[in-house]
Amino acid sequence: MDLTALHAGLGELNTVEIADEMSRLDTTDQAVLFRLLDKDRASQVFEYLDVAHQAELLDELREGRSAELVLELPDDDRARLLDEMPAKVAARMLAGLPEDRRKMTSTLLGYPDQSAGRYMTPVPTVISSDSTREAALQKLRGRELRNRDIAVLAVTDHTRRLVGVVDLSTLVTSPADTPLEEMMNEETHAVNATDDREAAARLVQEADLLALPVVDDENRFLGMITVDDAMEILEDEATEDAYRAGGSEPLEQPYLTATVFDIARKRGTWLLVLIITAVLTINVMSYFEDTLAKVVVLATFVPMITGTGGNAGSQAASSVVRALAIDEVKPRDIAKVLWREARVGLMLGVFLGVLIFPFIALIYEPRIGAVMSLTIACICTWACLVGGMLPLAAKKLGVDPAVFSTPMVSTLVDATGLIIYFSIAQVILASML
Repeated sequence: MDLTALHAGLGELNTVEIADEMSRLDTTDQAVLFRLLDKDRASQVFEYLDVAHQAELLDELREGRSAELVLELPDDDRARLLDEMPAKVAARMLAGLPEDRRKMTSTLLGYPDQSAGRYMTPVPTVISSDSTREAALQKLRGRELRNRDIAVLAVTDHTRRLVGVVDLSTLVTSPADTPLEEMMNEETHAVNATDDREAAARLVQEADLLALPVVDDENRFLGMITVDDAMEILEDEATEDAYRAGGSEPLEQPYLTATVFDIARKRGTWLLVLIITAVLTINVMSYFEDTLAKVVVLATFVPMITGTGGNAGSQAASSVVRALAIDEVKPRDIAKVLWREARVGLMLGVFLGVLIFPFIALIYEPRIGAVMSLTIACICTWACLVGGMLPLAAKKLGVDPAVFSTPMVSTLVDATGLIIYFSIAQVILASML
């Protein structure tokens, strides 16, 4: 590695670009690159790195430098990093923090893993509701706060209960001595610290918030979930859904740093489950073996039947999973969803059935065409019902709806679709059996 050329190249990149390039390197090369950065820039790059990369990098650095980097992180980022590290290392890092930082980090680590409290930025600065503009600004002067931490300020009463929020822009541009009550927004959104992180992040997105207050059970202000943290949460949730929609468990670290064994293990579990469920399809084929023996041509269309049903079910499941994720539908809407999906499935099935009938009837015979057309209509309707129902049922049971998306729905519809297919064939082709 040409360190001179590498050092010169770093001067042409900004901190985000450097962090992105580092994420593509192995751990040893990351450490070499990191040591070429000046102290201030290295701290900025470290904050931009993924939590998994931060943990790996700390293993390669001197203990003293590692402690400095951990201390310089925002409280919420520090808590997530320590949670990622081995328990003994995290305990040692935590013990080395100043008392106030240690207490704040421990508080965040005390909230449930996927809760809003774990991802909030503790903001000690609050403004009393009976303050004036000048008093509020004076309280902010001289404090070491990041811009994003004070873009929205919490307004509380004397017991620290949240009564509203005020944007920093409003505070700065309002006339001097304006009472805070005239500037603050009392109809503010807030979430409890134990609420689900995704629900909180969705609220930030849907309400166009720069920051979302987090409160305890007594409505006392605890901190803010800032828009950048909300974006990270939504990215993580979208990544989890994408993996599960493809029939795999989410990786717990970036793809390029995950070992081949870890990737195979995450995929292998689901492949095993799908193989087991595929036994249903084999059993169905065995049950209708006599029908296939007498009308061999039916076997020709099995791939078409299973493919169409699986695709229709996957389309429905993907739509409902997405609608659940962005809170467009809820489990209580199951009747509406099923009625809608049944009509969509029937419409698609009739459309496809009408299209394929003349071709199959011409090549084989009208009765075979009728079997296929009627089967396609029934299986599309059934597949859309299954695809719409399973994610809603999963949500009701507290399971990630994405688990019951593409692979699971396809496998289930394959087996049940063949039952529909052969049952219709036995009725229409009774004289041939």
